[in-house]
Order: sequence, then C-alpha cells, then structure tokens
Amino acid sequence: MTLQIIQAPSPNFNDRLHPLDMLVLHYTGMKDGPTALARMQDLNEPRVSAHYMVEEDGRVFQLVAEDKRAWQAGRSWWRGDEDINSRSIGVEIVNGGHDFGLPPFPDAQIEAVIALCQGILGRWAIPPERIVAHSDIAPDRKEDPGERFPWKRLADAGIGLWPQPARPEPWMTHGAALGDAGVTVEGLQRALAAIGYRIVVTGVFDENTAAVVRAFQRRWRPERINGEGDTETVTLANSVAELVAATA
Repeated sequence: MTLQIIQAPSPNFNDRLHPLDMLVLHYTGMKDGPTALARMQDLNEPRVSAHYMVEEDGRVFQLVAEDKRAWQAGRSWWRGDEDINSRSIGVEIVNGGHDFGLPPFPDAQIEAVIALCQGILGRWAIPPERIVAHSDIAPDRKEDPGERFPWKRLADAGIGLWPQPARPEPWMTHGAALGDAGVTVEGLQRALAAIGYRIVVTGVFDENTAAVVRAFQRRWRPERINGEGDTETVTLANSVAELVAATA
C-alpha cells in the first residue's frame, strides 16, 4: 500500500533526550478527526501532539518529524523507561474511543496504520516487544487504542507480537482476584513484569495488579476485561512473557 502523507505541522514538540526505540499506538478519543487534529496543533494547555494521525478513510497526517519528541504518551512507563515521549513515535488513530461507544476501526484505516508502521519499523530499530498500546504504558489512566483494535492483524503483518493459543497448566485449578495472595499471584505479576508492565512483585493481588491485568486483557484477551487473573489470563500472560523472552 502506498501512503500519501499529508503535512499538518504541530508546534508541540521538542528535542529527544533518548534513542528512539518504541512505537506507541493511541486512539484520538474525540468526536472526529478534524477536532483531534486541531487539538494537537493548538497551543492551549495541556499542549499535546503525536507524530502521525490516521483518519478513518486511511489518510495519514504528519504533525511532528520522527526525529523530534512529540507530546503524546504523558506519564507512562515501560520496561524500566519513564520518558516514553523521548523514546517513541506516537500514532493517533481517529476513533471516538470509549466515550463514544468505541466504534470499530475501518479496514482502510487499519491498512493505512499497518503500512505506516511498517515504514516506521523500516527506518528505526524498534523491537517488537516495544510496540505498545497507550494503555500498556499507562494502565492506571488510559484505555486506548481499546479492545477493538486488531493487534493480531498487525502482528501478522510483522508489527509487534501475538502468542500462540495456550491451554492452562493441569496443576492450575484456579486463578486469582483482588485481595488474593500466594504463588499464583506472584507468578502472574512476574509474567506481567517480564512483558514490560510496571508492577511490583509482591504476591498480593492489589489494585495496581488489577489495573495492569485489565490493560493486559485489553491488549491480549479483549473478550474478557475484568482485571481478574483467571486461569486463562495467567496462562496467556506466561505465553506472552515467553514470547517476549524469545524475541528480546
């Protein structure tokens, strides 16, 4: 697919402080593309931007040069890194998000996102485990690009990771939920930390663990987003952690 990049410069950027090694995908969460584009171009506080915005019809707007630091990730963390804006390219995907019923992503839009991301990965050394959702890097405050975003379709196109289906281990008779403690909780926390999420391995299923589990489910198990570590979620977290270890 040949992309036509429309230049739509934003004044909201500065210089990077770290090497570029991440790709962050968002939804705009506003009523339409023009509204989102105008928001990322204005000077009202808080000033925000992204490197690219992909419209529903597949048009791609570039707001910030790739070698500059766009203001898109906010307070966030991944695999020990905090200044995600300095390390990442941010792609905003036009979608009303959860406030507008989380509409489906049109095929033309996803095809453009795939082509754009493939181009970015061809220009920059971004490992697959560092291609993330905004909700991955800020699970306590963000939900985008949401559970309807087709991560497997991107992985099939060489963008990011997707695990093979996994069955629960025979020894695992139950999962874990808020307030639980023990080896099952500790194992789940270790798997989530190995993937890249910010989580402290305590063996206690606390509110932070539930928030991270919801973010994990939104990305990897979108049919069940309840923040509980049932056996399928625990098994899937272990599968993703093993995949990350094999590719990192």
